[in-house]
Amino acid sequence: MERTKGVKKNEIPINVLAELASRMGLAGKLGFQFDGDRDLYQALGYPTGQLTFDDFFARYVRQDIAKAIIDRPVSATWQGPLELLETNNKENTTFEKAWTDLNRKFGIKTRLSRVDRLTGIGRYGVLLMGLGDVQSTEGFKNSVTGNKHTLEYLKPFGEKNVKVNTYELDPKNKRYGLPKLYEVEVADAEGSVTGEVIVHHSRVIHIVYDNLESEVFGTPVLEPVFNRLMDLDKVVGGDAEMFWKNARPGYQGKIDKDYTMTKTMEDDLINQVDEYEHGLRRMMVNSGVDWEALKQDVSDPVNHVAVILQMISSQTGIPVRILTGSERGELASSQDRGEWLSYAQTRREEHAEIRIVRPLVDRFIELGILPTPKDGYSVKWADLFAQSESARVEIGKARANAIREYFSYGPVVLQALPLDAFFEFCWGLTSDQIELVTEMRNNRDNEEIIELITPEEEAIIEKPAKKKEVVKKDTKPKAK
Repeated sequence: MERTKGVKKNEIPINVLAELASRMGLAGKLGFQFDGDRDLYQALGYPTGQLTFDDFFARYVRQDIAKAIIDRPVSATWQGPLELLETNNKENTTFEKAWTDLNRKFGIKTRLSRVDRLTGIGRYGVLLMGLGDVQSTEGFKNSVTGNKHTLEYLKPFGEKNVKVNTYELDPKNKRYGLPKLYEVEVADAEGSVTGEVIVHHSRVIHIVYDNLESEVFGTPVLEPVFNRLMDLDKVVGGDAEMFWKNARPGYQGKIDKDYTMTKTMEDDLINQVDEYEHGLRRMMVNSGVDWEALKQDVSDPVNHVAVILQMISSQTGIPVRILTGSERGELASSQDRGEWLSYAQTRREEHAEIRIVRPLVDRFIELGILPTPKDGYSVKWADLFAQSESARVEIGKARANAIREYFSYGPVVLQALPLDAFFEFCWGLTSDQIELVTEMRNNRDNEEIIELITPEEEAIIEKPAKKKEVVKKDTKPKAK
């Protein structure tokens, strides 16, 4: 029960106890084979007990791929501006202005990104709302009442520094089984814990990711791939050690049978060997010893690393190219990019917006920190699928070449392929875009419009040439 420090057993709802017991029992059986005769986890060096936040956080801080597994999806999810829209009008409403000012003042989007990372590292994360009604640390324990509050600060916390102190035990309460009070560890600028504060749930936004039955605990992102991360350390670290050992060959010394080595000479030789093995010594001075270089054997770890990364990718949903940072330039795969953007878009809609943004905004509205929108609000994200500047330039070049080729055939091509059809099928414009182009082309007062069709060509198109009448000649000889 390490993760429920400060909570008595009879103060934890049955569903929470059942989940904790199930996880602890499962952790004790992992790796057992042949009715327990073989413990695969123990043989491979994997942890057999229940993993904690500290295990995941240590990986996140010290292992590159572990940090990428957490950071890449979060960065893709929260990239670009985050807007709240009450209407589709160009002029901002009072609600929209209030959100813009609040976001600018407190850097809310950045804090939401941070709590998203902390949530992925542990089983949950929280946002602590510092409100103006708190005059001392004891005030955090009180429930928030009223709808006229001011936001003083917004702090993200992970599972390490926030524990559930008390659960709601009343089965008739709509929050039955959910946290009632939290125990927050307050730290100074250097990270040292200076005290613990009891906080009422009404001052906290509780966030979970990848949860099943529980509304309190989710599955840490690194937990399903923890063994693979350890394997990656073994392969990459072992490869580095193998290179270190084999970059300079080892030697086998054979002492001449007629040579007698004193204790001083033996100690000096041992010191030279240690310096050769662990330092930068390149030669050894001795006599009576014949050194023979040992065979070097260095294997390529690329295939082994690729298999591990592929397994991590299959579980996390992050393409290997994205995971390893090779998604730019010619290394990028359009399929990988499309799948990755779809993954990020789904994560926005099903996690970030539903579990983080809207609960926080709804709470702000309830507390009067934001004004109440008349007809609700929508969350507007930056377009993940928007084309880059270089892509737009290339498309512009292709379209310019296409229209140059199109008009190079003269007015005849307009009869075979009308201009609107060219815009739709060759340029890929929508009906709205075609209508706008046509309107601009027909606007003679717009000095910026370049006429693509001359009046003579329009006359030819509108009044196609009449067929010439063929006069049949009488081939019969005329009567004299």
